[in-house]
Amino acid sequence: MAATTSVTSSRDKRPVSSPRRYAFLLVPDFPLMSFSSVVAVLRTANWISGQTLYDWIALTSDGGPVTAGTGLTLMADAAIDDVEPPALVLVGAGIGGWSYQDARTFAWLRDLGRRGAVIGAFETGSWLLARAGVLYGHRCTVHWEDIPSFRESFPDIEITDSLYEIDGRRVTCSGGSAALDLMLHLVANDHGQELAGAIAEAFLHDQVREGDRHQRVSLDKRMGIDDDRLLAAVLAMEQHIEEPLSLQQISRVCMVPMRSLERLFKMHLGCAPSAYYRDLRLKTARRMLLHGSESILDVALATGFVSASHFARCYRSAYGRSPRDDRIRMGMRRPLLP
Repeated sequence: MAATTSVTSSRDKRPVSSPRRYAFLLVPDFPLMSFSSVVAVLRTANWISGQTLYDWIALTSDGGPVTAGTGLTLMADAAIDDVEPPALVLVGAGIGGWSYQDARTFAWLRDLGRRGAVIGAFETGSWLLARAGVLYGHRCTVHWEDIPSFRESFPDIEITDSLYEIDGRRVTCSGGSAALDLMLHLVANDHGQELAGAIAEAFLHDQVREGDRHQRVSLDKRMGIDDDRLLAAVLAMEQHIEEPLSLQQISRVCMVPMRSLERLFKMHLGCAPSAYYRDLRLKTARRMLLHGSESILDVALATGFVSASHFARCYRSAYGRSPRDDRIRMGMRRPLLP
């Protein structure tokens, strides 16, 4: 049985003249880590300052309970239609957020946009903002695994791989620990760096990251390789997934002959460059299949395969099942396992 708790505002501090209220719209499978980080920063800001600098309210579309991706169920404070339109709302969505459809929620978000509210999201909440039409003309970010699918679904929206983006009255966060960095930045803007620093110290968070930091660690650290020629080749592959480069083009990029390129890959990665490149494209395709709603043909074309049938053969060879069977098996609900 799922555990149940409630989310309510902090009430035990001396209030300031006008505490800033955060409204959280939570949808099924919302990311508990990101949500908890955000609320913890607000609560700690109140505790350290001795004032009610912030309060918060948890909303769902219908006012009913909502279950996080971890299985923990939260009782909402209200339905979206039962509260005054908030001046600041953050949408929390996780696995499956890309397929969320609710006309009432989208209409509510559009109304908030017309009223000039600050509208934000963490993790796949950006999909909801995009579907509601409130992200056009603004930069946004999502978790790096979801960027290819988001770009395919919303080609007219600028997407980055930053930890978080603040663009006008739109705030988006890639999720995970980046939610903590975002909230510390917002608290610093509201009440100064000293308070934000005290909160970071309370959380043993000694390296607060700026929003424009890339989500993924550098390629050399990720791969444990320090050969600049090989790193240049892999980077070229990662940057050309939809329109793959030939091995001759890659050898020119890293300025090594073809035979040397083959030796580098076999020495450090245990495979030929062509096999590594194909595996890289298939991994990207699998993330798109399991983290998005694009058709199998669209996924195939977005990862450089000439046809759905060719893609399906390569996919089955790598993963032991067809793309369609893999998507059905995962139910488009569970996270991609490493």
